[in-house]
Amino acid sequence: MLTYVLRRIGIMIPVVLGILLIVFAINRMSGDPVAALLGGDATPEQIEAERDRLGLNDPLPVQFFNYVKGIVTRFDLGTSYVSKRPVSEQIVARLPTTLAITMISLLISSLVGITFGVISALNQNTKVDYILTVAALIVASLPTFWFALMLVLIVSVKLGWLPATGLDSFKHWILPCVVSGLGPVSNLCRTTRSSMLEVIRQDYIRTARSKGISENKVIFKHALKNALFPVITVFGIIASFSVGGQVVVESIFSIPGIGAYMMEAILSRDYPVVQGTVLILSFLICVINLLVDIAYGFADPRIRARYTRQKREKRKEPTQPSQPQGVNA
Repeated sequence: MLTYVLRRIGIMIPVVLGILLIVFAINRMSGDPVAALLGGDATPEQIEAERDRLGLNDPLPVQFFNYVKGIVTRFDLGTSYVSKRPVSEQIVARLPTTLAITMISLLISSLVGITFGVISALNQNTKVDYILTVAALIVASLPTFWFALMLVLIVSVKLGWLPATGLDSFKHWILPCVVSGLGPVSNLCRTTRSSMLEVIRQDYIRTARSKGISENKVIFKHALKNALFPVITVFGIIASFSVGGQVVVESIFSIPGIGAYMMEAILSRDYPVVQGTVLILSFLICVINLLVDIAYGFADPRIRARYTRQKREKRKEPTQPSQPQGVNA
């Protein structure tokens, strides 16, 4: 199992470097940030001096190497062109907020999606099944930004039940977490439903029922446990999209997280902030995928057995063929 984990960790390194290289190249092709920072009144000499100070006149390979070197040796993500503050300090201050919203939204998605999927599977082709399926499809078809704006307009502006911006109290967390959490419910619901329908038709489920085991125990201990394998895979994809989707949610609800910070940096062409936030978000997505792979490895005994068998085969010493003894004449 340790070999399985180490392989997944090894895959993360080229993925993160590749993403960073792509973002680095796109930033350099999007325009000159110095002209936007100094304004239209800046002289060519002032622009050139500022470019020299920021290191933007160096060759692109040198800029990329120096940036990666600073991250590896000092965890230095650069200094913001706009605020003149270290990017790493700003990210560390905003990261807990983004992680908290992401984890709460994933908890909402898991509880609602898996519960509805189980209920829908146990009531196949009934009114309950049709209602839950249609509701899940409606929620999935709603764009996140439109759904968020409608909730703000109705719940906050018209009814005045919940605040629309900030995170000053418990009520401020409800709307952004609901918006982030309800989007993935449809995928989890449909995946759980189809997996449960396949599992509850298996022979061992009929055997468990014939032995007189209670229906709740059959469903939750035998059926649901084996039906969660494909759900874990879908959950990893949803978690990755949820991390990236915080850009929209934080911007709409004015939340001081990494997503809103990245959006501000994109609009102001603040290269270090864009590169730093994309690097952190891509690293979080890789970590989520790693955790999902590890969870899948622990949940599926076939994966554990494969790596255990490989480890045993490597430990075996190859047997040397015996040399034929000479025959005396």
